[in-house]
Amino acid sequence: MMIPEPEAVGDQRPASERTTVHRYAELQSWRREDLYAVLDEGLVAHVGFTARHGPVVIPMAYARDGEHLYMHGSTGSGLGLAGGAGVDLAVTVTLLDGLVYASSLYDSSFNYRCAMVFGTAAPVSEQERYEAVRLISQRLMPGRWAEVREPTGRELAATKVLKLALAQTSVKISAGPPDTEVVAGLWTGELPVVTRVLAPVPQPGVDAPVPPSVTSAAAILGEVINAGKR
Repeated sequence: MMIPEPEAVGDQRPASERTTVHRYAELQSWRREDLYAVLDEGLVAHVGFTARHGPVVIPMAYARDGEHLYMHGSTGSGLGLAGGAGVDLAVTVTLLDGLVYASSLYDSSFNYRCAMVFGTAAPVSEQERYEAVRLISQRLMPGRWAEVREPTGRELAATKVLKLALAQTSVKISAGPPDTEVVAGLWTGELPVVTRVLAPVPQPGVDAPVPPSVTSAAAILGEVINAGKR
């Protein structure tokens, strides 16, 4: 029997036993905007599923479109083979913001923003696959779709795109300094961690100028990274 998905109330994400944080529950956020912020800033999703030989976690490119995630892989991969009619997934996107140095190693930790999505992902149709591939491309390399040839029918056929509804989600956010007492003579605080975008590196032998898609991606990623920091 199918278990009905929990429903959201206003701007709050739905709660269920599976999505409720029990360890440091005060760090959990049910706000829709926090979920979207983590998913939209992240670049790689770690996707867990049960393969033929046991549990597996793989990194995947993805994009969010409204209340769905589209995840890009190969039809020949373990997940591609497992997702013929739908596959149960646990998807995690984590943004590391800093190392927290407390007065003891036990109380030291990370500052981070983490989103998890649970549910059954289904492969998209052939018609939807084209748009999903374009969506993921435009998110990671905005403008590149117009600079290069479009995917061929064979390339699209070899591409597996899974669609997962944002129906069961969990967001956990840790921020700020240590919450332990200050000890005289001992440094405590946070070592911030950021993701940087560096200067483009051309392929050997390329004499063409850096295209707008590359400069746009650098600018957009820089803006997103800076906007996500406290």
